[in-house]
Amino acid sequence: MSSIRPWRDIARRQSRQIMVGRVPVGGDAPITVQTMTNTLTSDAVATIDQIRRCEDAGADLIRVSCPDVESTAALRGIVKAARVPLIADIHFHYKRALEAADAGAACLRINPGNIGSGERVAEVVRAAKANGCAIRIGVNAGSLEKDLLEKYGEPCPEALVESALDHIKLLQDHDFHEYKVAVKASDVFLAVAAYMQLAEAVDCPLHLGITEAGGLIGGTVKSSIGMGNLLWAGIGDTIRVSLSAEPEEEVRVGFEILKSLGLRTRGVRVVSCPSCARQGFDVIRTVQALESRLGHIKTPLSLSVLGCVVNGPGEARETDIGITGGGNGKHMVYLSGVTDHHVQSADMLDHIVALVEAKAAEIEAGMSDAGHAEAAE
Repeated sequence: MSSIRPWRDIARRQSRQIMVGRVPVGGDAPITVQTMTNTLTSDAVATIDQIRRCEDAGADLIRVSCPDVESTAALRGIVKAARVPLIADIHFHYKRALEAADAGAACLRINPGNIGSGERVAEVVRAAKANGCAIRIGVNAGSLEKDLLEKYGEPCPEALVESALDHIKLLQDHDFHEYKVAVKASDVFLAVAAYMQLAEAVDCPLHLGITEAGGLIGGTVKSSIGMGNLLWAGIGDTIRVSLSAEPEEEVRVGFEILKSLGLRTRGVRVVSCPSCARQGFDVIRTVQALESRLGHIKTPLSLSVLGCVVNGPGEARETDIGITGGGNGKHMVYLSGVTDHHVQSADMLDHIVALVEAKAAEIEAGMSDAGHAEAAE
């Protein structure tokens, strides 16, 4: 059957599916959104508090650093407190990987070639298998192996992919296949080219990221261009938006990227105008207030906020709830694309929030009823 809107279709690359804890990654599973804590993992209270904020923002997976024995000692309690699977970030010391696996980490982020001898790699694989851990191979343009830099002269797509394949072979030699791979770079062109090549070379899930992307605005732009390019091409099974910002912001940006491509739906999708002299209310401040007050809504629905009647009615026809600015502080409200009633400026914010909350409850109730009916059949 052909799609109604074929220009919106994205054919995802078919990868093997692995499990990171109870979360499926790859195959036909939803693309997962990951972030990373920036607290000292040894400070369990601060780390759990940050994890909770990321969970509330919608994070599917959360990575925590495990650079020392104090961190892996605290990890067991953190894992028990977390509502989503945790990934232990291991760089060089293989014993931290063993401790993290025993502490309940759902995944180990390592580069097998960086942790020492073949026997040490074998020990890590045995611990991963024994504890049901996945492994994420994390190749980074900023930390490529010296022999590859000498061979290629600089970080390039071929060097990143060769590094990834070398690390993959170390795991496959030990009959371990529950892995996903990242080939990250801060250069958008380099990262995209490396992921494109890797996608052709392997069948495992791919973890996307533009590393060290920058602050909230600049990093969001770079990540959107780089990961958006790959996701549009059907490449990517997990995304992590690397920002110099709070980790919950990474989660929000990640979902916005996926929502813009129709790959995930979570929360309110706001369609709003940039505002101009025609506006009947302060669009910028209104949207800011609505985004803040509707952050708790997880149910997918759409809201259009347009300052005047030029594009307002057309956008409102395509959204669940719409507001279009009118004269004399009197604005038109649309429900399910149809004009419904007016609201005054003074009441507008509270009124729109109430409508969105009611619509979300209605959708949730419908989904629950459908689930009960399906279970009864």
